[in-house]
Amino acid sequence: MWFDVFVFVTAIAAAGVAAVTGFGVGSLLTPTLGLAVGTKVAVAAVSVPHLIATAIRFWMLRGGVDRRVLWRFGLPSAAGGLSGALLHGWASTPWLTIVFGVLLVFVAGSELTGLARRLRFHGAVAWIAGALSGLLGGLVGNQGGIRSAALLGFDLPKRTFVATATAVGLIVDGARMPVYLITAREEVQTVWITVLVAIAGVVLGTVFGARVLSRIPEAKFRPVVALVLAALGAAMLIQGVRQ
Repeated sequence: MWFDVFVFVTAIAAAGVAAVTGFGVGSLLTPTLGLAVGTKVAVAAVSVPHLIATAIRFWMLRGGVDRRVLWRFGLPSAAGGLSGALLHGWASTPWLTIVFGVLLVFVAGSELTGLARRLRFHGAVAWIAGALSGLLGGLVGNQGGIRSAALLGFDLPKRTFVATATAVGLIVDGARMPVYLITAREEVQTVWITVLVAIAGVVLGTVFGARVLSRIPEAKFRPVVALVLAALGAAMLIQGVRQ
């Protein structure tokens, strides 16, 4: 009972963060469920509310998707993410998690200091950045954070940024959720009530987060994303060191 309440509150917060930054549902909700059922089952279970939250967010922001960035960065990122997810089981190591954390902290620091403003992705670099960010995210099991970090390399307004990140995430979710449910169907069925609670939480959080996004000044948006990335990167560093 109390654990489901904890999941509900976490789901609201996670979806709210994702509505503002383009990522966060998996980053917060997976370790929460993992406390009770283990990481493997949690990843499969969270894929359901993750897909629903991403679909709702995409519908709300569908008009803001930058099709050029989606094609040149998003599709390679999705392909790399799925490839990394397939390799996650044997390639994931504490050192990889630490590298992931360092990269996020570096990107956040670069954005906050202004260094990132000098770096922009164009042409083939966008394809490479998309594929590499997706691959690394898939290997570590946390694709949204590194995807948004790489998207800072494009000069996108806040609505376009979140909408494009969401569109890429929806492609990945649509491809990986059936695989998770097939391979871990019985385990997920044992926590179906908790999954329903998480779904209710992410729906509320997505609606609330969309309102917050509309109130964030354009000039403050990128620093907000950078701060969330820094927090996620620090968490990944701690996780890697403890493994």
